[in-house]
Amino acid sequence: MRRGFKSACERIAAAKRQELGLRLDDPLDPRMLAAHLGVLVWHPEDVPSLSQESLIQLLDRDSDGWSAVTLHVGATRLTIVNSRHAETRQRSSIAHELAHIMLKHKPDRIDVSEKGYLLLSSFESDQEAEADWLAGALLVPREGLLKTFRRTESPQRLARRFGVSTQLLEWRLRMTGVAVQAKRAKSYYGRSRT
Repeated sequence: MRRGFKSACERIAAAKRQELGLRLDDPLDPRMLAAHLGVLVWHPEDVPSLSQESLIQLLDRDSDGWSAVTLHVGATRLTIVNSRHAETRQRSSIAHELAHIMLKHKPDRIDVSEKGYLLLSSFESDQEAEADWLAGALLVPREGLLKTFRRTESPQRLARRFGVSTQLLEWRLRMTGVAVQAKRAKSYYGRSRT
């Protein structure tokens, strides 16, 4: 990742939370952020022109093959998220798609059917990594995580508090250095003073 990118993501996350009236240790509903950014969020079942066969393919046969996709149709931006996934995964997927939008990423590849339907879009691996990082910062900002981690070191409780999976919460603990920082502070302040 480019120099200073991770810090910039924390600033973006803090600014978006402030715009939404949220503290850094509040849970962020990515659907609320999407509405704030003017992005529609649908499930496949909400797409009026999607055939029953397409729904079966997306939600039954291949539900593990995709998480979310964002379409740009004129000025309208629409994120379609997999309704078969757990709510925590849907929240993460939406945040990831919003991160691509906020970072103004352009798809590396777009496939279009003969009828003009968007079939697949993909981003370069560095853009995917950037979107992952910003999505994590939006959902679990470093400073909010540090504040709450000092009160409870239970990843499961913290994950519920932020509305994310335990895996995402533990990833943020490792990648931001919060677990190590809190442990050092606890060790330092826990010493006996003579």
